[in-house]
Amino acid sequence: MLRDIPLTPRGNGCGFGVNHTAKIAVDGKWITVSELDRTLSDILFEAGYPLNTRCNQRGLCRGCHVLTDTSPPRDLLACQHRLAPGDSLCIKIPGRSLLSHPPSIVSDFQTGVPVGNDPIFTGPGTLGVAVDIGTTTVAMILAELTSGKVLAKATSLNAQVSRGDNVLTRIQLCQDDKANIARLKDDFWRATFHPLLQSLFRDSGTGMEDLAGVIVAGNTTMLHLACNTDPTPLGTVPFTPAFLDQREFRGDAFGLPCGLPVLFLPGISAYVGADISAGAACCGVRYGDAPQLLVDVGTNGEILLCGPKGHLACATAAGPAFEGCGLLCGMRAAKGVVGKLSISAEPFGAVFETVGGAWDSPLGITGSAYVDFLAEGRRTGLLTENGRFNRTIVAENPDHFRQEENGLGFLLSPRHPNLRIGEVDVALLLQAKAAIAAGIETLLAIQNIPTGSIGRLFLAGGFGLHLSIPNAIACGLLPGFREEQIAAVGNTSLGGAYLAMLDRSLAAEMGDLRVETIELNLDPEFEDRFLDHLSLPCNDLRFAGK
Repeated sequence: MLRDIPLTPRGNGCGFGVNHTAKIAVDGKWITVSELDRTLSDILFEAGYPLNTRCNQRGLCRGCHVLTDTSPPRDLLACQHRLAPGDSLCIKIPGRSLLSHPPSIVSDFQTGVPVGNDPIFTGPGTLGVAVDIGTTTVAMILAELTSGKVLAKATSLNAQVSRGDNVLTRIQLCQDDKANIARLKDDFWRATFHPLLQSLFRDSGTGMEDLAGVIVAGNTTMLHLACNTDPTPLGTVPFTPAFLDQREFRGDAFGLPCGLPVLFLPGISAYVGADISAGAACCGVRYGDAPQLLVDVGTNGEILLCGPKGHLACATAAGPAFEGCGLLCGMRAAKGVVGKLSISAEPFGAVFETVGGAWDSPLGITGSAYVDFLAEGRRTGLLTENGRFNRTIVAENPDHFRQEENGLGFLLSPRHPNLRIGEVDVALLLQAKAAIAAGIETLLAIQNIPTGSIGRLFLAGGFGLHLSIPNAIACGLLPGFREEQIAAVGNTSLGGAYLAMLDRSLAAEMGDLRVETIELNLDPEFEDRFLDHLSLPCNDLRFAGK
């Protein structure tokens, strides 16, 4: 029998329902509502049923749908529905609409939206694997589908790197020889995915029999190659992908059990892929009151603007420099690799910290430390505006420099002469940061949005979690922004895939994302912006010879 429970409003309220009531029934409980000037989601929250209102109750997401107990059932958006005096409403709350997993920091990404409990895989297994196929690196996590608990994580270089460090090179390989399509697919599944999967199983004490499915995000080229689809149309005008929609494959296509589903998340365009649609879902960039940006600082440099005139996106060829590839001592973050760096005036030299504490022989330098070097090098006058070493400082401190094949090299420590940053490194870094900065400015200019009006810039990408935001601003990577505007959210492509595993409505929202893709090469001002950002800003120069 239904019990009648009065519900006192949270606020004082002065709505039209002060002298009238309505009733709703949830899970066998009748709730009497005396204050009606509230949304149904607010009423349910107070009654102990917090809903998944990830868009801040603006009616923009699928998170808080409830069903009426009628025939046929009506689908109500709880954040938009209000009760009228005398209403008597029986509702059912789907699992996905209840707030099950609040925003949090999980592994190497930060989630900005809540999700419900409606796993996308319904097979006998209880675990799911989320995958981000990056051009340079691949990241995977193994998680419980109902609790969201991450059991293990694993990352490695994408074995495709041995055939080229960017998507255009790999597309060209496929154009030159169609047999390379299968080779690149094999590089991912056999040489990269399966070793990582075995690592996840070892670390978690689980096995293939526990797995319910695999969900995959990544840029459009990577997803084409992963499912043995020719990517060559992506390399020539009009840049036509074979698919962008969500796709499901049988596991035996990739060396997995036949009945295991492998789900590829939907993308946006040829060069703005499922990594961005997943990232948008992960951080909630679509749901801000002010314009918001998602900037994924990876090999392709993808940028999404959610502004008052709609959603715009672009991709810019940042290259793999911020991931350490192509640099004299570049490495991904790992124990013993330089993760933070500053320049000291007295005594002159680099002051650095290695990941995981002190290390006798540092192994290399991370992307975040290179950004530190750009900012610190310019701030101290060690680097000139065009990124060359100040010859006055070089002459005064000869033990800290050595001649490289393509210019001078700066030694981080004379005790470790192979740990160095060369002028050629700086040139590559300047190109990468100029591409990102010019892409951001181009999108903002199209909608006439000043940087100060951006409510939040979500900085995605694995290295962003370890990045010094002040140094990213100072070196011109994020030009004109204030520190409080920027949130480093990590690998949101992996995060979006993880969240979609737990709540299938998020995958549906990714497919609904409508974005106008901007071809930067067709923008008449992009090249000028790019050239402007090839220099380093002047920031409090302190050394002589500036």
